[in-house]
Amino acid sequence: MASNVIGTDEQDQALLSRYRGGDVGAFSSIVLKYQKPVYNAAFRVLGNVDDATDIAQIVFLRVFERLENYDSQYRFFSWLYRIAINEAIDFLRRTSREDELDEDNDYAAPEAANPEHRYAAKELSVCVQAALMKLNTNERIVITLRHFNDCSYSEIAEILALDEKTVKSRLFEARRRLGGLLKNLS
Repeated sequence: MASNVIGTDEQDQALLSRYRGGDVGAFSSIVLKYQKPVYNAAFRVLGNVDDATDIAQIVFLRVFERLENYDSQYRFFSWLYRIAINEAIDFLRRTSREDELDEDNDYAAPEAANPEHRYAAKELSVCVQAALMKLNTNERIVITLRHFNDCSYSEIAEILALDEKTVKSRLFEARRRLGGLLKNLS
């Protein structure tokens, strides 16, 4: 579940309350806390390092601009991820393109791994990203949220404003297509 990985909604609400009370550093804490997950989500959708970096910056600008519109009855990270996903989708629409995988990107591997393991991990990551980029945007988004951001079905439904059954159905189809694509790449 994403809230376990990223932190609790109570922590987010406390930071937001501090920010609204005049503690500018609290917003910086929010950015630091979510910068990597937002970037990763954008990268998995867009497949390009520079575009994902730009989208991550835009997301935090949008959050800053729209924070007064945030309804605290909803989880903050869901609201934030919805903005991130929407910005990535809007970017794809504006550019009317889907870039090739940015092959110069360094993918994380365990530091203790030997060179062969690091190489194999990088190759696997490149293959997975290449296959992801062959999925349609909706499929990439549900795969990204579920498997790269560890969101539950209900969290994905909340982020995407979909019914949980729809999320499960999209995820099932996306996994099936991704599996087929990965078989073809190997």
